[in-house]
Amino acid sequence: MAGVQTAVALREQGYEGAVTLVGAEPHRPYDRPPLSKAVLLGKAEGSAFEVDFAERGIGLRLGLHVDRLDTARRLLLTDAGPVPYENLVLATGAVPVPLPGAPAGDTPGVHLLRTLDDAARLRAALVRRGRILVVGAGWIGAELTTAAREQGCEVTVVEAAGHPLAAALPAEVAAPMAGWYEESGARLLTGRRVERVGSGAGGPVAVVLDDGTELTADAVVVGIGARPATDWLAGSGVDLGGDGAVRADERLRTNVPGVWAVGDCASFPSARYGERLLIHHWDNALQGPATVAADVAGVPGARYDPVPYFWSEQFGRFVQYVGHHTDDDELLWRGDPHGSSWSVCWLRAGRLIALLAVGRPRDLTQGRKLIHASAALDRERAADPAVPLKSAAR
Repeated sequence: MAGVQTAVALREQGYEGAVTLVGAEPHRPYDRPPLSKAVLLGKAEGSAFEVDFAERGIGLRLGLHVDRLDTARRLLLTDAGPVPYENLVLATGAVPVPLPGAPAGDTPGVHLLRTLDDAARLRAALVRRGRILVVGAGWIGAELTTAAREQGCEVTVVEAAGHPLAAALPAEVAAPMAGWYEESGARLLTGRRVERVGSGAGGPVAVVLDDGTELTADAVVVGIGARPATDWLAGSGVDLGGDGAVRADERLRTNVPGVWAVGDCASFPSARYGERLLIHHWDNALQGPATVAADVAGVPGARYDPVPYFWSEQFGRFVQYVGHHTDDDELLWRGDPHGSSWSVCWLRAGRLIALLAVGRPRDLTQGRKLIHASAALDRERAADPAVPLKSAAR
């Protein structure tokens, strides 16, 4: 998404130089969210972007692996030889974190889900309607579980933390979501870690948890997080943070002249939230390229400081999150978390800074505008789900 949108935005900004999109995968550029939904369930063959690259004068070099970046000579060093550049935009995204001791691809029966090929392999496992073990109850784990149960698979989910979505939400907010797994017919085991995984060559995969529990599955799917795909930048001079992300500035420029970074591989300073953000969500890959393209094309523009947005379809629910919160922010409920629709607001100094909406799209739409406006809320009115959120603004 980030690479395609940057290339398209460059043309929209009037950039007349050569534009080449380089990608390691052989497939035409495609969208990733459908991989855990329609593509995984066989409801769609793929999710290629409907972009006429030739018409826009955008060259494609697919199946090209970049091994190293030589910023001194402005060269990408690839498996097909050096590729020169004048301006370079890093949009390499993120790669899934593998299960320690059982890397997918090297361990039969163990799967990751990031690419179209990953989805095709996992789709074949789901079609057999066997036993699926999902490691991780984060966003991707919930969507994988939803898809597997819809396919009729027997699903067990193992989560190291004490509740689902532990990396994104506090326990009191995520606790009701644990019941969604049971409602779907899946088994959720929290506070457990995978100790070791046996070979699934020619048969089921044997899994042992840290408490001695032994599980057997026809396929193990790992969804324990992702990290920026930046290992290839080692020694390039491009500044990387401790999280592995390229440290971009407010215009998504790196510390190296002529090099920008956008999407999952880059962090940026947010004046709105007073900290550097690394956002692994689709909307960030959609919005950031406009800033990069304007800067490359020499078009004046505002600094990149979005209100982050994310959505997930899981267990028959549409879950949306907008903003960014910390554990120190005030939490305010709207509605019964055991009901079919509810929201949670996070306030900082009385102002709305983040919102989670479950089946309440109007709350999300209004909340997003209020966050952009740094609006203060009347707590009593905001806590009443019958009151439109915009009416709670002071």
